[in-house]
Amino acid sequence: MKILVIRFSSIGDIVLTTPVMRLIKAKYPDCELHFVTKKKFKDVVALNPHIDILHLLDDNLSDLINELKATEFDYVIDLHNNFRSKRVRRNVRIKERGNIYWLNKLDVRKFLYTAFKINRLPDVHITDREVDTLKALGIENDNLGLEYYISEDDNNQALQLTSSLSDGYVAFVIGATYYTKRMPAELIAKVCDGIKKPVVLVGGPGDADAAQVIESKCKNNRILNLCSKLPLNVSAGIVKNAILVIAHDTGLMHIAAAYKKNILTLWGNTVPEFGMYACEPGKWRADFEVKLKCRPCSKLGHHKCPKKHFNCMNQQPLDAIVAKANDILTAI
Repeated sequence: MKILVIRFSSIGDIVLTTPVMRLIKAKYPDCELHFVTKKKFKDVVALNPHIDILHLLDDNLSDLINELKATEFDYVIDLHNNFRSKRVRRNVRIKERGNIYWLNKLDVRKFLYTAFKINRLPDVHITDREVDTLKALGIENDNLGLEYYISEDDNNQALQLTSSLSDGYVAFVIGATYYTKRMPAELIAKVCDGIKKPVVLVGGPGDADAAQVIESKCKNNRILNLCSKLPLNVSAGIVKNAILVIAHDTGLMHIAAAYKKNILTLWGNTVPEFGMYACEPGKWRADFEVKLKCRPCSKLGHHKCPKKHFNCMNQQPLDAIVAKANDILTAI
């Protein structure tokens, strides 16, 4: 049996598909499992032991389709369900066209929520909806959560970078793809100042300026800034070895959930009701959000606040975030 799973992007969304691969292999251990994603996200799944063959989209979708046509698939599971993934599933060779299944992205319901604040979304995590696409294969959810795999070298590098923090640390993932998902650096600094343990700042190249602001605003010397300095999977190692993770609605938050970390999530323009909250994390999980009439304003995010006040992040309950973080650190 040959099965193709499609999810082009992005980091968090790809991590959210990992139960699907695990469940397919548990049910059909001898199947040949193919996975399609963008080339720039290769590292997210490169070491996943459930994937037999990885196909990468670079720039040319036709080239990818021609590569996939070399294999006749028994089933196609489309977990992206956009224009490109539909084109792929229309053109691949498959034994029976009825054996193509795709994720219901609930776009109409999300539009109702973001545009008119009418919430008709089911109270179901996205991973459960993705697993529902496997029902025709006789597969049910094992509720074991997400998975993420990094190399021993990446993990050792993360351990070496934090070796001076022998009593443990909090990983603060300060970045997110969109501005309206990110707490302002000045407010992050206030949270970091109140936390009892050292804080390691984690983020990509675009977070370097914010990290410098956080460092300059913090009143203590317990900040280790690793933003923009590490490849993704070393950053994942930093998260893996943290006592507690504080993050926005972003990919490393889902990686933290895959490692069963205790997680505090800070929500801006998006909301947990979209079904993208931390899936099966550690013992402690809390979501912090400001209830506003303008939220949610987008299912993804904006590069500036449409209302210009950015109250979804500017009014975050900083004292409550610090208190919850310290309560968890005391209890561990």
